[in-house]
Amino acid sequence: MSISPLFPTVTVNGYEIPSAAIADEAQNHAAPKGKPGIAWRKGAQALIIRHLLLEAARAEGLASEPMTQGEGRIETEEEALIRAYLEAKIDVESPTEAALRAVYDANPTLFRAPDLFEASHILIGVDPEADEGAKQAQNLAANTLAEVKANPRLFADKARTISACPSGKSGGLLGQHSSGDLDPDFEAALKDLNAGEVYPDPVQSQFGYHIIRCDAKARGDILPFEAVKPRLMRAAEQRSWAKAANALADALVEKAEIEGIKMGQMAA
Repeated sequence: MSISPLFPTVTVNGYEIPSAAIADEAQNHAAPKGKPGIAWRKGAQALIIRHLLLEAARAEGLASEPMTQGEGRIETEEEALIRAYLEAKIDVESPTEAALRAVYDANPTLFRAPDLFEASHILIGVDPEADEGAKQAQNLAANTLAEVKANPRLFADKARTISACPSGKSGGLLGQHSSGDLDPDFEAALKDLNAGEVYPDPVQSQFGYHIIRCDAKARGDILPFEAVKPRLMRAAEQRSWAKAANALADALVEKAEIEGIKMGQMAA
């Protein structure tokens, strides 16, 4: 008695996509817990598109030298060939200034300079890799926070005596920071505070538990159009490029003979 495989064999223009390659690619695609079929289909579809792009590039006799990308990574020969094909087929027009200004004028508040914060904290350190001591650290943070709430003048003294951060020597003062400088959870807590307020709960990070006080904050000013124009230009060009690349891939899929999977079928 033969046993049917969990997933069908996938072919594109007579070429069989190796099941092992699909399994590897599937790891790069998100799927709901307990529904591996979605990740598998996304992986198979990605490899089908990749094969069609390579096939089209080779049919046109294209060639390209691999380029060095971020962090010193060098393209594979196939990645370079796909890039050459996309560069040959996609010509994105730059958006007009009027189009960019319309995006800006629709909601200028989206384009602000980073917010500025002045904060202090007391860090109760704990090794994130070890369970031992974590509960004690959590309890110490909770007890210290309760003392500080009852008597705010204790903040600096507590920072000097128990904080695991070098800022403890300065009473916990961290100085001025802008959005993006701090741990995301730490910064999220700061955004909820007014000047002089202490966050109502210890905030956990990779370093331990923080008791956080906001000393001052300033909302970033709305940036003028000219300052954000380059950013708007890049975003618009990226959207146009992605749209053109998707249309190119759709055209290749439309002409291809694909078996074992329906392109665009993402549901479980």
